[in-house]
Amino acid sequence: MTVAVAVSGGRDSLLALALLRRQERDLVAVHAMLASETDPAVLAGLRGNCRALGVAFQVLDLREQFEELVVAPYIQSYLEGRTPNPCVWCNVRIKFGLLLDAVREQGASTLATGHYARLKLEDSRPGLWRGTDAAKDQSYFLALLSPEQLRPAAFPLEDHHKQDVLPELDRLGLTPPLPGESQEVCFIADDYRDFLARRLPNLPPPGPIVLEDGRTVGRHKGLWRYTIGQRKGLDIAWSKPLYVLRKDVATNQLVVGERTRLLSDACRLESVNFLVPPSVWPDNLLLQTRYRQRPEPARLTSPPETNHESPSVSDMIVLSYPDPREPAASGQIGVIYSTQGQVLAGGVISS
Repeated sequence: MTVAVAVSGGRDSLLALALLRRQERDLVAVHAMLASETDPAVLAGLRGNCRALGVAFQVLDLREQFEELVVAPYIQSYLEGRTPNPCVWCNVRIKFGLLLDAVREQGASTLATGHYARLKLEDSRPGLWRGTDAAKDQSYFLALLSPEQLRPAAFPLEDHHKQDVLPELDRLGLTPPLPGESQEVCFIADDYRDFLARRLPNLPPPGPIVLEDGRTVGRHKGLWRYTIGQRKGLDIAWSKPLYVLRKDVATNQLVVGERTRLLSDACRLESVNFLVPPSVWPDNLLLQTRYRQRPEPARLTSPPETNHESPSVSDMIVLSYPDPREPAASGQIGVIYSTQGQVLAGGVISS
């Protein structure tokens, strides 16, 4: 059966392709144009690598769909006072959505990518685990993929370490067309605030910065410029450090307070994607609410209210922390892990 390999032009996906070619698999390399038209030099480099490996190469233009399914919701989230994670939605809607559908229509049974994560088949269900390289593990970005999307997936770099990728490509005589690392948000070359200002000249205006008792202590430059927990850049002269507690979109107010008022003892997730049924979850859970964050112990305090149309999805669950901590930003992704590194579930942080 044919395996399609998503190749971006970077080193990770190129090594994933080479590793599968070493197994003498029936392969096709697929490059998707997403945020913009791909540099012709990058396409030429990809074609050259594919010729060297004896692999067919094709290009899919998904720019219009990427704009509709990833970029537009990203912008809308900021307008709603949330902090989005576009990479997660690109995996769900584009890579293992439209791209997976396209390669399946062409006869491929599997879609492989250069993600650092592990897959295991357990009781006929695909299990998602952290990759071997703890510093590069990307299971967090894959946690909203459904079992149906994970079943045809493959991650050839699951046991590899990032530091070994370039030396291995050198040994194989392969040079990635994109020499550097991919940026955090592929469609933003600079600060996200500048990107939003260019895309939406009529963004919500500045407004008051207020304390919880309603006293005005300053002016904000637009709610979309701030994140929960932010301290720097508020331009407030106050006797004690103040932090962003919440963004009131309805009144256009930025609510600030002392750090003790920032701490939270729980996290609420919505649209939860279950990869392991909660009934068999271990007692000890870990919750990760940002990619570059160490997961924290948490306890499930609100049982899932399952969506009857999709039994693997819950409308909402609540997890509590043993000790108060800084709150997670709404719109970001919360991923629940076992202490062994298995992804149990993932959802959108609502509060």
